[in-house]
Amino acid sequence: MDGLSDDSPFSSVVFVADWIDRGGFWLLVLLFTILWYHVTHRQSDLVIIVICLAWNLRCSIIPLCYELACSRLVLGSVVLIAIVSIGLQFFGYMWKWGHVDEPQNGTPSAYLIPCRVTHSREHPKKRTFSYSYLAVGIPIGYRGNVNGMISVDDPDASTSWLSNIWRARNWFRVDAAEYLERGKNKLGLRAKLDRYLRSQDANPADYPHAFLVTAPKFLGYQFNPVSFWYLYSPDRTLSAVVVEMNNIFGERRPYLVLHDTTDDTTRITSNEGSQLTPVWMNALWKKDFHMSPFNSRKGSYSLLARDPFEGNMKVFSGIDIALNLVSSKGQPKLDVRLYSEGKALDTSHVGPLEQAKYVLTWFWVGFLTFPRMVRQATSLFFYQQLHIWYRPEPLKDSLGRLADTTEAKLELVFRQYLRFLVEQSTSPLSVTYVPSGLLESSEETFNSPGAASHPEQTECLKIKVLTPVFYSRFVHYAHDFEAIFCELAESCTLWVDQPETLPKIFLKKQSPPLHVPSFMDYLYFKTIQRLRRRPARITRPMTSAGPVGSTTTPEDVRGFRISPMDAFVLQNSSQETRASYRSLLARMFVTDRVFFGVPAIIDALLLSGVFGVASWLLSFDSVTPC
Repeated sequence: MDGLSDDSPFSSVVFVADWIDRGGFWLLVLLFTILWYHVTHRQSDLVIIVICLAWNLRCSIIPLCYELACSRLVLGSVVLIAIVSIGLQFFGYMWKWGHVDEPQNGTPSAYLIPCRVTHSREHPKKRTFSYSYLAVGIPIGYRGNVNGMISVDDPDASTSWLSNIWRARNWFRVDAAEYLERGKNKLGLRAKLDRYLRSQDANPADYPHAFLVTAPKFLGYQFNPVSFWYLYSPDRTLSAVVVEMNNIFGERRPYLVLHDTTDDTTRITSNEGSQLTPVWMNALWKKDFHMSPFNSRKGSYSLLARDPFEGNMKVFSGIDIALNLVSSKGQPKLDVRLYSEGKALDTSHVGPLEQAKYVLTWFWVGFLTFPRMVRQATSLFFYQQLHIWYRPEPLKDSLGRLADTTEAKLELVFRQYLRFLVEQSTSPLSVTYVPSGLLESSEETFNSPGAASHPEQTECLKIKVLTPVFYSRFVHYAHDFEAIFCELAESCTLWVDQPETLPKIFLKKQSPPLHVPSFMDYLYFKTIQRLRRRPARITRPMTSAGPVGSTTTPEDVRGFRISPMDAFVLQNSSQETRASYRSLLARMFVTDRVFFGVPAIIDALLLSGVFGVASWLLSFDSVTPC
């Protein structure tokens, strides 16, 4: 190196610059990319950086791709794959038009039901509107593809809208995963209905026949505010209805509404031999689910529904359902009616041309249902000046929304931690844990060592998470016992059947000295300890007309080490779990402290950083001449 002595302080800088100029630049980029992914764990960032690197190396990549494209072997393989793909697609369409899965004898067919929905608001201000609606009616217990028109629990059905367009085997779909408890798609609608009935202390054998009226999926899209499960007795008499409600937040609440058939039995036996008249079901039950932002969670519902088969389960005569909302003071508030408008289409006996005509006539209805409701809600808020009721956290009998990526990862850690605590307990315990917001992860039971040796003294405890926000709030607490009881009594994100047993699980014990596996772990968890603070209490329902609550956050002045769950992750989890957990918590706490609790801000900053790196990479000339 001319002009520099070996002991010059700039020799190392010049050496690095010379190394980068000789080709070490790409190794430096690789090291930077690995470090970036180690910190952010964002695969999309890697994709952007790789694309930029590929662009910088385009003069080497393009000739290679051109050489491969000119190869007869590669070109012949592509042509062969294209021919086989088109042939299979054509065969699939031909099979679809001619394939009919006939329901069992005595079982109703699957129907597409043109309907109309009317909303009549009575209090505090009057407003009425209506819109067209397309529902599907299917017999529960049937699984298959009906004439390429409706797929019911079909395991071969595609799951994305793009797959539906490219290799469609059906136009409309009804998936068991979208109904009652989350996930469990392999069980089918009948098995999920039976599980729900047992959870309501009802015997599924009392309702061997069932018929579901719901909004179907079209090209993977579905907006389904309410579904109706008609339940029939062994003699095919309408005996109950399950009213399954879904709000726009992804929460769900099924109500089992029983029917007193005394009057109907008397009427039918006294008119034996004459033509059966339609059976109407009338029921009343208490409301406990947040369905509309313009109504509180209090009040009651009344249902008046006509048997769509008029008592014989053979001839479908259409639907007529009236659902009325009454306030807690007895004031009628809202009347909603769903009724058939025109003849229902029996999908098992319809040709390709009629299918195409029907789809072209009705495909747009499902996509416009939600925009129509938003338009009416806008009118109610701005023109009718109705107050908005903020969404409360769901109650025990409701299903919380789906968890986001952060909550789903924290749930896995919390599940492992709860199992660890129960297995370390000296008391004979059997703890049933019910998660929230997960599609396929079901409840799990953990037993302490004492439960096996002293089964007669075992205390059974059920812990049910009501909303996935519990997982992101739990990690904000430094003390387990405080977290559980605050979330149970104040924020109501948790339900426990025997709260007095909780100290035997979560009461803090003297922990041994921690061993930190790596310097990166030490740095992360020290930062987490400094940034952690107790979350603000979730307030109960308030309207937009009420005063704004206090925005102050209580400050924990106690001195403490890292939280017990942090210590569990450090000592008992794999390196991958530790890295994911510490990254999630650091991101959450930095967002709370610096970015006002809005994750989108830190996402935007990270994305800006990625594009900055991408621009820097693109600023270099290609390493090979074009």
